[in-house]
Amino acid sequence: MIAPHRRVLPREGAGGRGSSPAGAAASSLALPKMRGRVQFGAPLAPSTWFRAGGHAEALVRPADDADLAQFLRQLPHSVPVHVIGACSNIIVRDGGVPGVTIRLARGFSTITTDADGVTAGAAALDATIAEHAAAAGLGGLEFLCGIPGSLGGAVAMNAGAYGGEIAQVLAWADIVTRSGEQRRLSAAELSMTYRHASLPVGAIVVRAKLTARAAAPAVIASRMAEIRDNRERSQPVRARTGGSTFRNPQPHFSTHKAWELIDAAGCRGLTLGGAQVSEKHCNFLINTGDATAADLENLGDEVRRRVLAATGVRLEWEIRRIGVPATNAEAAP
Repeated sequence: MIAPHRRVLPREGAGGRGSSPAGAAASSLALPKMRGRVQFGAPLAPSTWFRAGGHAEALVRPADDADLAQFLRQLPHSVPVHVIGACSNIIVRDGGVPGVTIRLARGFSTITTDADGVTAGAAALDATIAEHAAAAGLGGLEFLCGIPGSLGGAVAMNAGAYGGEIAQVLAWADIVTRSGEQRRLSAAELSMTYRHASLPVGAIVVRAKLTARAAAPAVIASRMAEIRDNRERSQPVRARTGGSTFRNPQPHFSTHKAWELIDAAGCRGLTLGGAQVSEKHCNFLINTGDATAADLENLGDEVRRRVLAATGVRLEWEIRRIGVPATNAEAAP
């Protein structure tokens, strides 16, 4: 395995942080009325874990399921729609996000427990769900305390860590389709595979039921402490990062994990502008202070190129990238 060392790449086409033709400028979007909040030209960088990126042309926060459904029914299908949650695994490009960006907030964060599991809104944090389950003496959801982000995104990508994944515990998910239809889908209907759930195109997860079983509180607490300690020791949790950058390859492509391939290609510590491949865990990208979204995405693509050249394996992004790059004029100081 190639010895890790720091390498610096020249910054290419850096976009201005926070610049946005789609967001900062006045929007011509005519949106349906709703009970929730609408903010035009909303900066998204402060909400992302990377603290980089542009504006949303229109940031929409529905009041509840019905509000979201009515809004989508009346929103022309020509208007692009993106959904964000805790923004723990997303790069918002420097040119901003055209159209509507939906963020589920207070009306989607309720958590309730019963004898066989936990029902939670899509905005509920995964770690908070794990804590509610533990308080109720319910085991099987401890792995959630090691997953950054919220439940909606976890269901949509079948998130997993530390020996568990959503597919193992999901009973059903409530969704709102792009046309505004409210539906409940069983776990079987979602046909979950590695980091994927077969949601209807444009559908938004608003709530889900996770199954759990009665367990000794001491055993649950011990497992959660073990996961948190492992994460603290092995991941750059106190840096401006976005979680795992690339998916682990399918076994028929490689038996090595993504970080092992990145390390073998000599990318540990690689930097571009203000972005860096973490020295602590090289499947994490870090904003060292002044990274643009372009720095982060370009560095990730460079890592993919080097891994392909060194190992023959094509890494696939796990982090979502949304929006448009900044233009040269916007990138100028």
